[in-house]
Amino acid sequence: MAQFTSANLMKRLFTISVTIALCAHRAFAQDSKIEIRATNPIPITRYNETLEIPAKDLTRLGAKSLNLIHVKDSNGKELVCQAIDTDGDELRTFDSVLFQSDFAAGETKIFTASVGAKQVYPKEEYRAFGRFVRERFDDFAWENDRIAHRTYGQALESWKGEPLASSTIDIWSKRTPRMVINDWYLTDDYHVDHGEGADYYSAGVSRGCGGSGIWAADRLWVSKNFTHSNVLANGPIRVLFELTYAPISVKGVDVSETKRISLDAGQQLDRFESHYQMADGRPTVGIGMKKVLGEKLEVNPEEGWMAKWEVMEKGAGNQGLALITGPKLFSKQVEDSLNHLVLMRANPSNVAIYWAGFCWDKAGRFTTQEAWLHYVSDFAKCVSAPIVIRVASN
Repeated sequence: MAQFTSANLMKRLFTISVTIALCAHRAFAQDSKIEIRATNPIPITRYNETLEIPAKDLTRLGAKSLNLIHVKDSNGKELVCQAIDTDGDELRTFDSVLFQSDFAAGETKIFTASVGAKQVYPKEEYRAFGRFVRERFDDFAWENDRIAHRTYGQALESWKGEPLASSTIDIWSKRTPRMVINDWYLTDDYHVDHGEGADYYSAGVSRGCGGSGIWAADRLWVSKNFTHSNVLANGPIRVLFELTYAPISVKGVDVSETKRISLDAGQQLDRFESHYQMADGRPTVGIGMKKVLGEKLEVNPEEGWMAKWEVMEKGAGNQGLALITGPKLFSKQVEDSLNHLVLMRANPSNVAIYWAGFCWDKAGRFTTQEAWLHYVSDFAKCVSAPIVIRVASN
């Protein structure tokens, strides 16, 4: 039988007190809540608005990981959340939490964040996805529940069948909310519409839908195919990834580019960040849309956007394309032989931030040019007036 010495007794009492303290901390963390107040500052209805709460505003909950954070609306309904790593650090530490909501004009909503079980969603809940496609000459493809894209990897440059050197942004037209990338590549018949959409767009060496380059000496200097990809977040709300390009020479100056792209559920437009590394100066960036015959182009520098409506190839219907920089960054609209371009100056860190995307009339949401331009105009106004978020203890 063990003998209870004074030292043993003190050790046991210390262990008991630590256990009680840990249990109390866990109980407090599980019971504690944080109130999130979000306000739409403009008189425009906003749908599928993504709210992003940084880790520093959630530390009071005491969660070991941000994928334990749960969010409910004012009616107590639990919302789909996504913890994301925004900087790609070695430990893949989550940096913020996303969730979505609709907002009426000028509306304020209150949400509650708390700690719970690890967030795990079935694939049916995923409304954004992207991946590197080694089996198709190193494509990178991404999508949400409305649109899909791909861009070309280095292997396509040397393919003997049909080599292509281009950093264009391609369009895949879809009319289903489900994720289709994997299935379309699997069947390898995605140039035919089997009820969900198809690849009708020939981007080629143009800028396609939102490709960019450096504007210098009255011409556009563009990267070739990307050489490396890195996925930072992959649904259910946002797909976020980076593409790295080999250096190019712009008037004798070496310029390297890393493009960070994100696409959120329920949106028609992607967010692009083009990061340029160069020895000297701030570049002027040209963002482009491929020219086609019969298109109807609209340019609105006051709101900071360019958009168009065009007939698609193969009698597939009509589509609208758009670029948005916001009014402060919109420099001017120019063109070259292949593209309509919006010029903007990169920021002091040599980063150009803009939005680009498209719609397809057979998807049913935007069936006329007028409806598309209305959406683009409202989106641009929302870019200039983001949701105002305040986080406080409850």
